Amino acid sequence: MRKTVQLLLSASLCGCVAAAPRPDVGGGQRVDPIPIPLALEEIITTGIRQRLPDPASARFGRMLAGERTLSGRKEVVVCGFVNGKNPSGSYGGDQAFIAKIYPDSGSSFELVAMGDASETRHIVGSTCSAAGLPISESNPKTSP
Repeated sequence: MRKTVQLLLSASLCGCVAAAPRPDVGGGQRVDPIPIPLALEEIITTGIRQRLPDPASARFGRMLAGERTLSGRKEVVVCGFVNGKNPSGSYGGDQAFIAKIYPDSGSSFELVAMGDASETRHIVGSTCSAAGLPISESNPKTSP
């Protein structure tokens, strides 16, 4: 039990996501790809920035979005990359992420997975590809 608590604590402190379970983005149901309008981009970037040690330093790379309806509930699935400064003040490299936005619920934002560990990147990449959003390595934009 103690090791489990230590592992969870250290994972939360480093901003990593444990790679054991595959992120649930809807039971493997594919999405219909959509463009990312400015309003949706704002929801995504705000939601991701809130989970970074230095939100203002965020540099977003490639992002893909798709929508679907599950059990009568509309959701937008977003896959992408972000790079931000770590607590020591240097950029730590791209972190892959998966998020969901629920337009019918006030555009609420849910982060499914985010991290830069190779296992997390692989899980995010394969989960996004299975959903119909094949993301690949990304070069972040130079402006935050």
